Amino acid sequence: MKLPIWKEFLYFSKKERRGIYVLAGIVVLSFAIMEIIPYYKTADPLPTKIDKKEFDAFLSSVYKQKKQWSYTDYFIEKHPKAILAPFDPNTADSITFIRMGLPWFVAKNIIHYRAKGGIFHKPEDFAHVYGLYPEEYDMLKPYIVIGAYYLKKPKDSLRFTKSLRDTLKYYKYPIGTVISLSTADTTELKKIPGIGIGTAKRIIAYRKQVGGFYKVEQLQEISHLTSDLNKWFRITTQTEHNINLNKWGLEHLAGHPYINFYQAKVIVEYRKKRGALHSLSQLKLYEEFTPADFERLSHYVCF
Repeated sequence: MKLPIWKEFLYFSKKERRGIYVLAGIVVLSFAIMEIIPYYKTADPLPTKIDKKEFDAFLSSVYKQKKQWSYTDYFIEKHPKAILAPFDPNTADSITFIRMGLPWFVAKNIIHYRAKGGIFHKPEDFAHVYGLYPEEYDMLKPYIVIGAYYLKKPKDSLRFTKSLRDTLKYYKYPIGTVISLSTADTTELKKIPGIGIGTAKRIIAYRKQVGGFYKVEQLQEISHLTSDLNKWFRITTQTEHNINLNKWGLEHLAGHPYINFYQAKVIVEYRKKRGALHSLSQLKLYEEFTPADFERLSHYVCF
């Protein structure tokens, strides 16, 4: 009798069925063994009370040794010939740094820093040396002594507010104030109403060029300065007799505000033909000079 086609695929002989049963039994037994084995695994024995005590004592001794260890011991061990002594990093030489155990390149960096204008104002500044380890700085810090010359000077305790600074910056003298035109500097001149930094510089430059002022009205010889400024000034010192008519050359004479080129040429020609000058009256016959010229020059010339 012929079996249906699906039974042909699912039909097993007696021998084949036995094999399947054995294989299934082996699989089930394997899974059972895998589940049972972990329960029979022996755990590590717990430390006894005595073992734990000994272990704690061991940890305590290790921690104590670690705590007592310092970089000083390491530093001295690494540099047995190091000589630790007080030093000023602003004046010590490279040999001193090397004797203290610092590497040669660190000593070189310190000398280079000082050569560029660097200053150690306080011991903490030494910690910023390039190549210096923090541990090395901690080791040397107790020996750093900064000289009085290099100590940073304390700042002035006076503090100005912005409004006060502006007030002082733009402060002007009240009407009635009179200052010396002979000695005033740019700072004082700027306090006069109508005079700024530019005008103050021109006044100082002209005063130096002529050899000082002998009267306040000379301010009008400077461009754009009117007689309204005269009331703020007085003359307190004599002018400098800096024009030597017997020694100055043509160009030098002509460079003074009170002597033009033609007047300088007359002076030089007079010296060549008649000798040295002894007074301005010797030049009165020359039309290049006027009485006003002689009056102005009398305050500056010497022979």
